[in-house]
Amino acid sequence: MNSLERFYATIERRPVDRPAAWLGIPSPQAQLGLFAEYGVDNLHDLKLAVGDDIYSVAIPYRSEYSASISSAFDWYLDGKARIANRTLTADGCFKDCETAEDLAFFTWPEPEKYIDPEECRRLVEQVPEDKAVLGVFWSTHFQNTCASFGMETALMNMISNPELVEAVDRKIVDFFLRANEVFYKAVCGAAVKGKRLHAVLIGDDVGTQRGLLVSPDLIRRFVIPGCRVLVEQAHSYGVKVIYHSCGSVADVIPDMIEAGVDAIHPIQALAANMEPERLRSRFGDRVSFCGGVDTQKLLVQGTSEDVKNRVRELRKMFPTGLIFSPSHEAIQDDVPAKNIRALFEEAGRIY
Repeated sequence: MNSLERFYATIERRPVDRPAAWLGIPSPQAQLGLFAEYGVDNLHDLKLAVGDDIYSVAIPYRSEYSASISSAFDWYLDGKARIANRTLTADGCFKDCETAEDLAFFTWPEPEKYIDPEECRRLVEQVPEDKAVLGVFWSTHFQNTCASFGMETALMNMISNPELVEAVDRKIVDFFLRANEVFYKAVCGAAVKGKRLHAVLIGDDVGTQRGLLVSPDLIRRFVIPGCRVLVEQAHSYGVKVIYHSCGSVADVIPDMIEAGVDAIHPIQALAANMEPERLRSRFGDRVSFCGGVDTQKLLVQGTSEDVKNRVRELRKMFPTGLIFSPSHEAIQDDVPAKNIRALFEEAGRIY
């Protein structure tokens, strides 16, 4: 099997020669250690050396305000793009709004103006021929809705003024649908030099270490509807959907499955009720997973042999249906590079 064949077989829970594996998106600091470990000096060569099956590409969003779709909205009305330093605890510009009419002052960005279809095609063309192309779209409508009010106000409004929260969420979902559509139309019609988009990573962080951020009923009202339409859009282009949420989300995995997601990312193995064994038993015949090799303790503190042993256990547990990857896609520099080597060496073995 080549990488693309292996990816499709894994996510569709069909037999594989060995499971598909994904390096994720290492932080710049972590990349330096990995470059030294593998004797390379760039991410492309690192992925080839590791044996990565999946290559991620991001929507090339460039506006006068932001160089990333992750910070497309000026919720603080200060003209500053916020990604790393954005805090959901800060008051957003809708804090004092009470009706949908009160939102009229805000200028919603028009994504079509800021995404170049040619750049989308160029990014896909750069991926090696036999690799799976993963669009890292995120489309974080729930997190942005919370940021637009500030978390405290958003949580109160979900109970006291849910229609207002839904009005904001609809606008944000529409923005992401339009942004994603530009990318889909650019690369999913006629093949781009024989290549195309195979999957997207979307989602919202709704879990904590111990449970959900809000009740399952609130997730079903404010998160799942947006998830569903984003999934339907991707599927209409023949694209698989890997849905992301950190933390313990076991209580709403059935809702994610019902919304049509193809795989759930990550298995945050140390979060409550997210043990791979439990997820395999409860959901393994209904949805696939991505992640599962713990970055909270194992990859940070364990030995290379510890990592290999856990990968062997996971392979027995998931002969298919699990894309092997660190349990959080953004590997940090506290993960020894030798442990990433151990993960990929063991995941890449053909028994």
